[in-house]
Amino acid sequence: MVRRTPAGTTTFSDFLELIREDQKADLLDGVIYLASPENADHNDLLRWLTIVLGQFIEERKLGRLTINKVAYRLSDRTAPEPDLAFVAANRLDRIKPGYVDGPPDLAVEIVSPDSVDRDYEEKRRRYEAAGVLEYWIIHPLESTATFLVREGDAFAEQVSRKHVYQSRVLEGFEFDTRWLFQRPLPATMPIVRRLLGE
Repeated sequence: MVRRTPAGTTTFSDFLELIREDQKADLLDGVIYLASPENADHNDLLRWLTIVLGQFIEERKLGRLTINKVAYRLSDRTAPEPDLAFVAANRLDRIKPGYVDGPPDLAVEIVSPDSVDRDYEEKRRRYEAAGVLEYWIIHPLESTATFLVREGDAFAEQVSRKHVYQSRVLEGFEFDTRWLFQRPLPATMPIVRRLLGE
């Protein structure tokens, strides 16, 4: 769903005033994109990733994980709200009341039918230009996951080996990508314990 503004003139301060805390939206080049309501599978996957990533990040004291509805100000007219995003411990000063001033180190987008182009193209370009180190695009309907990592000034796709993906940003975090598309999703705590070497 797109909320059109004349010639994409919405600024970041306008965006903060226009979008309520209970709404998920992206500001891309001065245009507001309101998210459609999540379906149950999208919500389940978001919850699952939040638990697995969140526990790992917390136990290792790596930084902070944010869960949708948190705007990352990349410029005065661009502020996406990733489904999940990670800010490393040495950059926590970017987190301000109500938004994050700068890019995340890791951004995760779960693709929905109305966000395909935004997630694969528009957000990819903006995250790349802003210096995001790692970007995951998870497409549940296609059962695919794309992992992009920074190589110099651009993203390069990192292919999982034997279905196992190893994050470059979250040291020691690796998982079987097939878990993302299992229904029901696998239990989180055994995965977290294994990741933490317990």
